[in-house]
Amino acid sequence: MPLNKVEIPGVNTAKLPVLGNAKMRELFQAMQSGDETARDELINGNLRLVLSVIQRFQNRGEHSDDLFQVGCIGLMKAIDNFDLSQNVKFSTYAVPMIIGEIRRYLRDNNPIRVSRSLRDIAYKALQVRDGLVHRYSKEPTISEIAEELSVPREEVLYALDAIQEPVSLFEPIYHDGGDPIFVMDQISDEKNHDRNWLESLAIREAMRRLTDREKLILTMRFFDGKTQMEVADEIGISQAQVSRLEKAALNHMRKYI
Repeated sequence: MPLNKVEIPGVNTAKLPVLGNAKMRELFQAMQSGDETARDELINGNLRLVLSVIQRFQNRGEHSDDLFQVGCIGLMKAIDNFDLSQNVKFSTYAVPMIIGEIRRYLRDNNPIRVSRSLRDIAYKALQVRDGLVHRYSKEPTISEIAEELSVPREEVLYALDAIQEPVSLFEPIYHDGGDPIFVMDQISDEKNHDRNWLESLAIREAMRRLTDREKLILTMRFFDGKTQMEVADEIGISQAQVSRLEKAALNHMRKYI
């Protein structure tokens, strides 16, 4: 992923350091023992991660340096709260925190206002959704919500989409040489269930169109949090086959989301 597309005043992005996994672990251990220098080195060594994320938000009309500063706040929060004992890659942990910080900033500074009629339909749809979940103990489809509201399905979709932050579910947020991290990776986080309901609903409807093997691979990858190698070991195929099937399934789903 090219990083020189993002220009930050006062920062030579081409010369930012890159930390290997062993060095990262060593620095986290030092930082958690009170070494402030190690914390600074961790911040500087992960600025490329922030740059990778803010590229996805550059069409919002915000200055890159503003997004960079906000993203760095998310990075520092991730560094301060990262738990080495969880055996999770730091980039996997940090990306959603950086995204969250940027999305809050964009939401708080967004001059666009959704029309009252659209907002009313959207909030009524969310209320109906809660009622249907309570009644049937399962997530309703958009069509079921539209039928309950006596509103065309497309109108419900448009209204709900208007109150959402438009970040692509399948956008590869970061790639550090291993498996890419997608926005979709965060959908299974129970703490974000309400915020991500629309995205997970759209994913579920699109997944119905996949083969059983494709469904299994995507479920293991994005909902169970397994790596491609772990999926390959469990279902008895090669990592290359998992990668190929995963890519084909995601491309197929894009047609319906």
